Amino acid sequence: MARKGRREFVRATVAGGLGLVLTGFNHEAAARTLALLAGEPQGGGRFDWEELTVRDAQAAMSSGRVTARRLTEMYLERVERIDRRGPALNSVIETNPDAPAIADSLDRERKANRLRGPLHGVPVLIKDNIDTADKMSTTAGSLALVGAKPRRDAFVVERLRAAGAVIIGKTNLSEWANFRSSHSTSGWSGRGGQTRNPYALDRNPCGSSSGSGAAVSANLALVGVGTETDGSIVCPSGTCGIVGIKPTLGLVSRSGIIPIAHSQDTAGPMARTVADAAALLNALAGYDALDAITGTGSRHARMDFTQSLDPGALRGARIGVARKFFGFNDQVDKLMADAIELMKREGATVVDPADLPTHGKFDAPEFEVLLFEFKADLNKYLASLAPGDHPRTLKELIDFNEKNRDREMPYFGQELFVRAEAKGPLTDPKYLKALSASKQMSQAQGLDAVMQKHNLDALIAPTGGPAWTTDLVNGDHFTGGSSTPAAVAGYPNVQVPAGYVYGLPVGVSFFGRAFTEAKLIRLAYAYEQATKHRQPPRLLPTADLRS
Repeated sequence: MARKGRREFVRATVAGGLGLVLTGFNHEAAARTLALLAGEPQGGGRFDWEELTVRDAQAAMSSGRVTARRLTEMYLERVERIDRRGPALNSVIETNPDAPAIADSLDRERKANRLRGPLHGVPVLIKDNIDTADKMSTTAGSLALVGAKPRRDAFVVERLRAAGAVIIGKTNLSEWANFRSSHSTSGWSGRGGQTRNPYALDRNPCGSSSGSGAAVSANLALVGVGTETDGSIVCPSGTCGIVGIKPTLGLVSRSGIIPIAHSQDTAGPMARTVADAAALLNALAGYDALDAITGTGSRHARMDFTQSLDPGALRGARIGVARKFFGFNDQVDKLMADAIELMKREGATVVDPADLPTHGKFDAPEFEVLLFEFKADLNKYLASLAPGDHPRTLKELIDFNEKNRDREMPYFGQELFVRAEAKGPLTDPKYLKALSASKQMSQAQGLDAVMQKHNLDALIAPTGGPAWTTDLVNGDHFTGGSSTPAAVAGYPNVQVPAGYVYGLPVGVSFFGRAFTEAKLIRLAYAYEQATKHRQPPRLLPTADLRS
């Protein structure tokens, strides 16, 4: 639920004498950046520069080795070459025609010593359910919203622009954030088609932030933004081999984001490293007067999450194993056993098992809440759009899909839309009862209870299984996952690569109490640095079952 090629760029910059200036910043980082940018192509269609980090990019731009304009062009060229042609990942639904000009403006600011922050000049991709009041569309992947115009940028887009990020495009997603049908195929939308997993193109990227996960993993931008109601950041991050942070509800604004349910929705970072995800979270978090719940997180939003990057943070930590989320795949269980042993070697105390007393008991009330809130929240969003020829209510959207069944519903239907439309207002006692039950069982009787009982810093569990083969006939073959407790509670969840099954990524999730992002980032970073599991995708046509 949810130009110039690189070779030409390297030749031009090297031949043009843009030497790397090593004064004024870290010499090691600068030398590494030069090697990354000037490296020769490697096998499998990847280049060393493609694993650039935010820090690498800033070092290169600070030195004059590369401009934001050139960096933007490099990523846009790769989108054209890898995403739309070549392997055809189909992860980017639209590119921003203004991106090069925005990068030029940021380069002028840099020359004038007016840096906005660590994301100054950094190319970013955002999910196509996040409003931008520019030349790009915001459609949630639906043909029904083509041509619809939001009246302003989403608050998180305002934050990104203020931080100096270059929004180079929008990513495909599971249409309507995967809340149209229980028989859907993740990564498919009527407008964008099917996104493919960069590790094996016949495999699924998971959803609903499918495009953000696949694009960031395939190095189509430095970082990306996804959204989650339940699993839509952490699942695609897990299956695409990257880091994803699902923040606490209230840390990041929801205004200007096409909703599913206000009691669970949030945007969050998707990146190749924990450090980059932390830097992006700094930019996204903040108080928004249009989203009152951000008042609860305003103090935490002022934190610098990059200060939590401690490689020794596992020493002395107390980690609980949510064992009831295991058992759906033997090889995933083995990777988790390896992860647990590593955490012990790094000095953590592991409590195993440390299961939620309410495990599995709040799935039904969660779904009831989502149905009620989807109708109310989507109707509110559609009504907020500028006047135009597009649906203004969920009922009109259902009618649009029926009239355009051949384009919008060739593989699966809209029974969730129909069920949501049948729900009453948010004053309905059935809704209020389900909301109370789901929050109590996930929070006080769930995560808070188990963490207090064992005095834990975090819980861990497998994020999900390896990517399944995409199947438009039967829909998703989801095997297991652990996103629901943190999602329903509105608590944070940090997913990190944990290894591979037949070359397909598998991740581990660190989740905990409200507004403990800094603690979870510390633990996730320490695990990441001790393992270095992230391997760039090879864009294989199918999984190598011999690996």
